[in-house]
Amino acid sequence: MKIVNAEFLKSAFVEGDWPKDSRPEVAFLGRSNVGKSSLINSLLSVRGLARTSSTPGRTQSLNFFLVNDEFKFVDFPGYGYARVPGKIKSSWGEMATKYLAKRRQLVLSIHIVDSRHEPTKQDLQLHDWLEESDKPRLVVATKSDKLSNNELRKNLKHIARVLNDDSILAYSAKSGGGRIELWRAIKSAIEQGD
Repeated sequence: MKIVNAEFLKSAFVEGDWPKDSRPEVAFLGRSNVGKSSLINSLLSVRGLARTSSTPGRTQSLNFFLVNDEFKFVDFPGYGYARVPGKIKSSWGEMATKYLAKRRQLVLSIHIVDSRHEPTKQDLQLHDWLEESDKPRLVVATKSDKLSNNELRKNLKHIARVLNDDSILAYSAKSGGGRIELWRAIKSAIEQGD
């Protein structure tokens, strides 16, 4: 997909702040420090549009980005970071659940896991929730450049087994590996959502 323009639209802490237009939306979800922002920046070929931080748990709102004036990316707060206060943690869960359950514009949820690690308990909960609610979804395993081809193949098989999902897509924000396939999936979801 050719990116003509991509811009930060707004941060939303409550449902009333969500954009009101009907453009399709693609949500990016995953635990803190899994590489959500890096993946978004890599997909859009824009450095620093989605904020990356070496401190996990920094994103505390839904961040909306407008792409080509046609659709939006939604960057979710990361989950599972221990040092975030309990009150903020619970509000994240509430916000995510509300958005995923209610948002008619949502055409695809991209569940991001780290290709180097075992899916966490929260990863399993999110995967089950998306599956049960019958939402269009795709699991993307980031940081694939940090593994040898053999390790990556082995880890992807393991993640697929743990999540009971055969369609895990490997992605590297550094090398761009998996970019074409991910854009293909996003484009297809947007077209089907129209």
